[in-house]
Formats: sequence, C-alpha cells, structure tokens
Amino acid sequence: MAKRLYVGNLSHSTTQEQLEALFSQVGEIAEITIVTDRETGRSKGFGFVEMATDADAQEAINRFNGQELDGRPLTVNEARPREERAPRGDRPGGFGGGDRRRRDRPSNNRSRRF
Repeated sequence: MAKRLYVGNLSHSTTQEQLEALFSQVGEIAEITIVTDRETGRSKGFGFVEMATDADAQEAINRFNGQELDGRPLTVNEARPREERAPRGDRPGGFGGGDRRRRDRPSNNRSRRF
C-alpha cells in the first residue's frame, strides 16, 4: 500500500526532478507534488512524496529526515490526513462577504434620531 510523506523545508528552487532523484534511491515513487502559491506559482517550501510501499516510505523517513538538499535540512515524516474545512461562508472570523449588511441597525449615522 502506498504511503504519503510530507517533505518540508524545501528551497524555493527545489524541483520535482530533484526530489524524484533523491527518493528513488530507496524505492518506487507513486507521485510527487511540490505545493506552489496560486498567484505567483512559486514553491511554498514543502511538498509530498507518495512511496509505493510502507517499507520504502519508512526507509525514506529514516534516510532523508535531516539530510541537506539545496543547502537546507529536509523535514521528512508521514503526512497527516487533510482536515475538513467548513465552507467559506461558515468559517468563523475573518472578513465577511462584501455585500453583507447588518440589517439590525441603520446604514449611516444620519438616520439616527436622538
């Protein structure tokens, strides 16, 4: 069964080909993803490598956690499952939608009578 690994502390210049060359030393790779910013396309400094077997994944953790790549020590561990997020309008905090208005009070101070 394939196991997904988190790979952190990547240099912004690290490529998928570099990760493939490194992780293929311990076994077969099912998938490699480097997470990028939607707007700029620049790497966010982390990614995921899915190893074909659990044994290969454990070997990759043992060998590559702390090993330098592009001058930075890698963080390699088992990826945690992604947490479910509430739909955007239901999330607490932040700024609401632009067209929402508070209906329980007047829209400007001039309409108030003292």
